[in-house]
Amino acid sequence: MNTWYEKAVFYHMYPLGMTGAPRENTSDSVANRFEELNQWIPHMKDLGCTAVYIGPLFESSSHGYDTRDYRQVDRRLGTNADFINFVRLCHADGIRVVVDGVFNHTGREFFAFRDIQKNRGNSRFCSWYRGVNFNWDSPYHDGFSYEAWQGHYGLPCLNLQNPEVKEYLFDVIRFWVDTFDIDGIRLDCANVLDFSFMKEMRAVTETIRDDFWLMGEVIHGEYARWVNREMLHSVTNYELHKSLYSGLNDHNFFEIAHNVRRLEAIGRELYTFLDNHDENRIASKLRNKAHLPLAYLLLYTLPGIPSVYYGGEWGITGERTNVSDVGLRPCITIKEGEAMRCELTTWIARLSKIHAENEEYHAGLYQELLLTNRQYAFARRSEKSIAVTAANSDDKEATIHIPIPLSAKKAENLMDQTIIPIENGRLKLTLSGNSGVVLKIRED
Repeated sequence: MNTWYEKAVFYHMYPLGMTGAPRENTSDSVANRFEELNQWIPHMKDLGCTAVYIGPLFESSSHGYDTRDYRQVDRRLGTNADFINFVRLCHADGIRVVVDGVFNHTGREFFAFRDIQKNRGNSRFCSWYRGVNFNWDSPYHDGFSYEAWQGHYGLPCLNLQNPEVKEYLFDVIRFWVDTFDIDGIRLDCANVLDFSFMKEMRAVTETIRDDFWLMGEVIHGEYARWVNREMLHSVTNYELHKSLYSGLNDHNFFEIAHNVRRLEAIGRELYTFLDNHDENRIASKLRNKAHLPLAYLLLYTLPGIPSVYYGGEWGITGERTNVSDVGLRPCITIKEGEAMRCELTTWIARLSKIHAENEEYHAGLYQELLLTNRQYAFARRSEKSIAVTAANSDDKEATIHIPIPLSAKKAENLMDQTIIPIENGRLKLTLSGNSGVVLKIRED
């Protein structure tokens, strides 16, 4: 039996940005912006999403990843009660809720770091952080230095080998589940988290809820090091993300297919995406905007757990600068979004429906059927049926002959329910320029 996350289609919300919250958290920042976020829930459902990754959420000083308090929702968004209501509304519409777990580092206003600033070497929290050294100074002139995430001294790194720190964070997770009824955690900076910490976290969360999902942010590396029975259920598939846009830009389906084959053993467990709060929008990365529907077709039908970043369903653009990610995290009201509804929105909703209704996409094995620079066909298999994706990235029409790896006489086009004959084990298909299709083929 599939778990909820194996069948999920995610919607990704960056709440501080999409609600236009102040960039700095002050005593004047108190607001209930969940009133706006709640209005997105029917939209997520209409889009066919069955889970939402929302974050960062907890009390922080600026961008959300400099945590002040793990047990309080950021005052710029609302109160704990407001978030409890958001989760309740999501669950009522069949949408699971996953939040950011920022456990690699805290902000400088976190109580343990503040205690070190006040009490220096006498603080009982010196061992809560990595590399605390009173013989050096920080750029903030604290009178001591410490390890910071990627040299950003606003983000001091926690010592995740300290049993007291680990137990504190595991208690935070218990609090989140008991208080908010969340369904999973996306681990920020999982690529640099201590492996033993993640193993203990997996053991703890399995005692809390047997279907609790742990997904990690990992950019480079062998994903199987993180995704296994001892550690995480999933990680972010940056490899596929890169190959999707560059493969389409370069008319090189070989790059995409190579990536899928390389990750075949764990591919269907990976969290797949076209853009997110750290990456330029896919609509900005693709040189040919006609490839945008193709990118989503591949996202939904290749192995993985697909995710749509808010605004992506309307094809919005956005790029980061050397000093700011604001362009990736725009303020959009749901009314503004509805006014931008377009053919791409309908296309994504249709793909979500196909993903939900066809078991091949939940645990089906991948099989490559046809591959050229500009045409690509593959199957996802179940016991007695397959779902076939065929894509043409050329501007010109292309006729392809796809070998069908099971005994069948016809294929159903899941986009329009037309029937296409299969003759001598092959399917002849004519695709217009920059188009694709999903077919269902059942064994005779």
